[in-house]
Amino acid sequence: MKIASFNINGIKARAGALVDWLKEAEPDVVILQEIKSLDENFPRDLFEDLGYNVETHGQKSFNGVALLSKRPLEDVTRGLPGGAGMGRDHGDDVEARYIEATVSGEKGAIRICGLYLPNGNPVELTPEGTPVPGSKYDFKLKWFARLEARAKALLALEAPFLMAGDYNLIPQPEDAKRPEAWTEDALFRLESRTAFRRLTALGLTDALRVRNGAPGLYTFWDYQAGAFQKNDGIRIDHVLLSPQAADRLTDCQIDAHTRAKDKPSDHVPIWVELDI
Repeated sequence: MKIASFNINGIKARAGALVDWLKEAEPDVVILQEIKSLDENFPRDLFEDLGYNVETHGQKSFNGVALLSKRPLEDVTRGLPGGAGMGRDHGDDVEARYIEATVSGEKGAIRICGLYLPNGNPVELTPEGTPVPGSKYDFKLKWFARLEARAKALLALEAPFLMAGDYNLIPQPEDAKRPEAWTEDALFRLESRTAFRRLTALGLTDALRVRNGAPGLYTFWDYQAGAFQKNDGIRIDHVLLSPQAADRLTDCQIDAHTRAKDKPSDHVPIWVELDI
């Protein structure tokens, strides 16, 4: 089963490019981020015509995640647990950043967790050096903690699952062309990287690094200053696998060539193949 994650950066602007990539890559399941669309405005017919089942969790103009699957999407849930009182205004977290569903393959089922983790910038710190309560960086780290809690709950079930999407997180210096430029950015600050390491320490596997430890592998390039042509990128889109899913991993690749297409997203797809 080929499962991909792709931050599309606006489905309205990128629908044609997404269809072209789907026809080329033929993934079985796709996790989309930043669809920037209400559910009722998502162009589901485009993807249903290609044989995909479609589930969305959208909001107007911002955020939004979706699942496309050639197999039925079962037990679909929307929203990351633990959001009560976690919004930036101290209300409930209503941002459309998380979706889950189960997909069955020929050899079993896997739980698909699609996420779009908060960016966290600008970083606002107290005089003591801790995130300002209610700030964007505080929200990012609390969202990470909720994701960790969800991972623990899924691990307790001892069944295959993956957590894939735009983590807005650079794990290591080799995951950026110029790591020194990101030192104080929310994507690379120590607190963010520590939160990511807590996830992997639970027993989750960074699929790409299991298959390829080389530097220079990125999933995002800014639109400015010829960043893609210079390969001045960062790796912030990740697929984390539970132990039961990691045992079935056969490949993981980044489709970097899509960044050179017309009207590209600033992200590119990352995909895994699992024997499931």
